[in-house]
Amino acid sequence: MNSFEGDTTEPGAGPERERFLQPVADGQRVTVMLAAFEGWNDAGEAASDSLRYLNKLWGGKKVASIDADEYYDFQFTRPTVRRNAAGERKIKWPSTRIYKASAPDSNVDVIFVQGTEPSYKWRAYTAELLVHAEALNVDYVVLVGALLADVPHSRPIPVSTSSDDAPLRERMNLEASQYEGPVGIVGVLSEVALLAGIPTISLWAAVPHYVAQAPSPKAQLALLHRIEELLQVPLDTHELAEEADAWERGVDELATEDPEIAAYVRQLEEAKDTADLPEATGESIAREFERYLKRRGQDRP
Repeated sequence: MNSFEGDTTEPGAGPERERFLQPVADGQRVTVMLAAFEGWNDAGEAASDSLRYLNKLWGGKKVASIDADEYYDFQFTRPTVRRNAAGERKIKWPSTRIYKASAPDSNVDVIFVQGTEPSYKWRAYTAELLVHAEALNVDYVVLVGALLADVPHSRPIPVSTSSDDAPLRERMNLEASQYEGPVGIVGVLSEVALLAGIPTISLWAAVPHYVAQAPSPKAQLALLHRIEELLQVPLDTHELAEEADAWERGVDELATEDPEIAAYVRQLEEAKDTADLPEATGESIAREFERYLKRRGQDRP
C-alpha cells in the first residue's frame, strides 16, 4: 500500500471533530478494541510498537490467543528461538495475542490485538477475532497501520483517519477511504467488523520511505497522540517523545552526509510546507498551541 486513505492530518491538526466514543450513563464502561499486525500493514513497526507501548503502559493482561497452526506458514513467518531468564532456549511461535487493560481514571476498557498478519484463511481468522470481540463486549474497533510514503522525517508525521461506517463518518466529519488496490488483514478486519455492526475506524501513519527500518518512534508517537484524542484519555509519552527527537536528530545527521539525500529531503519539506499553507489560519494555530501546552504538561516527568 503506497497511498493514504481518508482524512489525512498531522496529530492535533485539522477541524475539530465530534468525540469518537459516545457518552454513556454514569458507572457504565466502554470497551474499545485496538488492533495492529506486524508485516505488510506495519511500516517501521510503528503500528505494532504503538500498541505494545500502550499495552505495557496500562498493564494489559492476556485474556486469549489464536492458534498459530491454523493460520501461519512457518516457512514464511518463521518461529524464533530465544533464551529465557534461566538461560534455557525456548521457541517463540508466531501468534495473535489478545490483552485487556483499563485506561486509568476513565470508563474505557481496551482490548489489544497484537500479532503477525496471518498467511492463510483470512476470513476464518477475522471471524474468530470477532467471536472474541463479542465475548469481550467490544463497542468500538480501532485498526492501526503504518505505510511508507513520500514524507519528510523533519515534519510532523501525518496520520490518516478513515471509516467505512457512514453514521460514524458523518458524526466525526471524516471522509470515506478512496483507496483501491491490494489490502492487508487490517482492511479485511475493517470490513468484517463493519458487517458485524461494530463502529470501526482506521488510523494509518506515514513513515518516510527513506528511513523505513524499525523502530520508527516518531510515527509511533503520532499514532499514540491520535489514539489519545480518540479515547479522550491522556497518555504519558515523555520517554517516547525523547526517543522520537533522538531519531530525528540521527536521520538529520545521516542526511547531511549524503548531498543527494539532503537535497531530496529539502524537496519533500518544501512540498509539505506548501501543501500546509492553507491550514495556517489563526484558529488552527491557536488550537494547535493549546494542544501543545496540554501535551507538554502531560509529558513532564
